[in-house]
Amino acid sequence: MSPAAAPLSKQHAAAVERACRALEADQPPDLSALAEQAGMSRFHFHRIFKAATGITPKAYANALRASRARQRLEDSASVTDAMYDAGFNSSGRFYEAAPAILGMTPTAFRKNGEGVDIRFAVAQCSLGALLVAASSTGICEIALDEDPGRLVQNLQDRFHAAKLIGADPRFESWVADVVGFVEDPSRGLDLPLDVRGTAFQRKVWEALCEIPLGETATYSEVAERIGAPAAVRAVARACATNNIALAIPCHRVVRTDGSLAGYRWGIDRKRELIAREARAA
Repeated sequence: MSPAAAPLSKQHAAAVERACRALEADQPPDLSALAEQAGMSRFHFHRIFKAATGITPKAYANALRASRARQRLEDSASVTDAMYDAGFNSSGRFYEAAPAILGMTPTAFRKNGEGVDIRFAVAQCSLGALLVAASSTGICEIALDEDPGRLVQNLQDRFHAAKLIGADPRFESWVADVVGFVEDPSRGLDLPLDVRGTAFQRKVWEALCEIPLGETATYSEVAERIGAPAAVRAVARACATNNIALAIPCHRVVRTDGSLAGYRWGIDRKRELIAREARAA
């Protein structure tokens, strides 16, 4: 079957795939060029692309650029080199976008969090050791493990040049809120968050926060809710890279048949969290 005779849905999927590859370039084409390549009007191509991926071509390009920025900051000789290597042509735009992309200034990120204060505490709950960490913006990590030392080591590895400091009274109340939620999910959990990720990841995490207590959703359903029904694998990856357990409830996402997929803090904890929330709802 020739491309012209292929079903329209396959033609659209192929056009979006070509556009995604084109957007991976350091200097990606604009919407007009993408639409022309696809043989569509700007409006029609914009709608087709968003229906397939859940985000606009511009947001997709920005997410790729954000990922390149993180990598270039680790590899480049200077922040300026990283900025241009990542495709930013303006320092103003780069520094404006950096806090949402990196959670800190480019210089601090490049120095592995140097100059950034991270408050943290480790508590015990019925699911094991629980670490809560926060920047000046809000909670940036909630993690669970059997070994409290491993939790602290992982935090140090992630922010090994940041200043890790103990909890003050306000922070201790946040830790108590998290422990309280684990033991009694009916209490809810409403804390300021420092969410760091791409536009797509943030969209997925926002959708997770909309899953009601006591309910679950499949990866396919989450993909549909964000307007990207074909992006099931990308949704699963976004769940796996969530650093803020419980407050961003990735444990509420299950397979299509209702079985439990992997959970970075342990499948048994995921099962127990779902069961507790079902009883509390």
